[in-house]
Amino acid sequence: MVDKFNSYYQKNRLFVKTDKILLTVSGGMDSMAMVYLFKQNNLSFGVAHCNFQLRGDDASKDEEFVKTFATNNNIAFHAEAFDTQKYATEKGISIQMAARELRYDWFEKIRTEHHYDYIATAHHKNDVAETMLINLTKGTGLAGLHGIKNKNEKIVRPLLCFKRADIVNYVKENNIPYREDLSNSDTKYTRNAIRHQIIPELEKINPNLIETLTVAANQFLEDEKIIADKIVIAKEQLFEEEDDGYHIEIAKLKELTPLNSYLYYFLRDYNFNASTVNDIIEGLDSQSGKTFLSSTHQIVKDRKSLILKKVEVNPIERIEIKSTKEFPFNWRLTDYSDDFKMETSKQYAYIDAEKIQFPLMLRKWEQGDAFQPLGMKGNKKISDFLIDNKVSVLDKDKIKVLESKDQILWVVGHRIDDNFKIRSSTKKVLILSINE
Repeated sequence: MVDKFNSYYQKNRLFVKTDKILLTVSGGMDSMAMVYLFKQNNLSFGVAHCNFQLRGDDASKDEEFVKTFATNNNIAFHAEAFDTQKYATEKGISIQMAARELRYDWFEKIRTEHHYDYIATAHHKNDVAETMLINLTKGTGLAGLHGIKNKNEKIVRPLLCFKRADIVNYVKENNIPYREDLSNSDTKYTRNAIRHQIIPELEKINPNLIETLTVAANQFLEDEKIIADKIVIAKEQLFEEEDDGYHIEIAKLKELTPLNSYLYYFLRDYNFNASTVNDIIEGLDSQSGKTFLSSTHQIVKDRKSLILKKVEVNPIERIEIKSTKEFPFNWRLTDYSDDFKMETSKQYAYIDAEKIQFPLMLRKWEQGDAFQPLGMKGNKKISDFLIDNKVSVLDKDKIKVLESKDQILWVVGHRIDDNFKIRSSTKKVLILSINE
């Protein structure tokens, strides 16, 4: 087992013997086996342990076990306790996802602060098989079927050459101490159900199931590399970067076959899942304005294009302006006379100063908003005004209005309300402008 471990990490260039590795150690059988393999190969390493405070006294005993082992063997020890439940609640995510985010962020922090070259986890072949089956049930596509990579940037997994049975035998033969996590047998968790119920049934059909899935995972990984190269070329030809995001011409997109696969690979890096991709395809011939969301991005169906952009985080919705000194625009107050000249650019607003009443309100426009566009009779909905002026769907989302006493006086950067225009009786003109 030691020789196989040594050969595997060297052949796959996971790290070199002189590198300093941070081992992630829970105290369970797998991670303790990893510690022993590193010791027997005289590699340079330290140990990091996470206490997620989810298992009461058992969690504290796990930490104490790992700490004592590290101290007795002169191994650098790092530990951190997390309020995992609180973090999950605040983020609105599952406990499992919260624990994953907390531990990997912390591992990276320790790695950089203490000058480790890599972080090593104790995943093995059975973990690969379980992950493949989990992802298969979730419909993650080819990307989810290559299982767990043995190296991903600064994360290495040097036990992926072993099955769980290999590790069990190694631990028994070397009398390696470890702590048993009783939650690993609880089949209410998806991974445990697959481990204890699904895989044993599948092994009745194929006793060599773990090896079969490992080979398949490696093949899927190679296949994905071929696909990725093709996707990069197609994406470069199709995605046009504009100020408001990436524009994807619908007519050209429809020429791709199979469209579903192409679009899935185009959009997966923006966190769109397969189901949403299907919805987007079904909406290619729908009216403009239809929006599709991922956790980080949105796609808006415009007239001839799909527009992809990052979702804005916590945009300011309303700003109260109590005086001219608080204007977020360029502004100037001047006398009105017969020879007064106005810029023709729509970036300027010329307003009868006596018509406005502070405080003013600057906000995003909303459905149902209406005003009387300069030079027109009667009100017009802003939504219709923007359509008539051929404002793109994404630009519409950026439009703000300036209000005086709940009356819109300026659709910013487009048109003022006719009621606030300069007349022959005007004495003072408030000039507002935004940068073009």
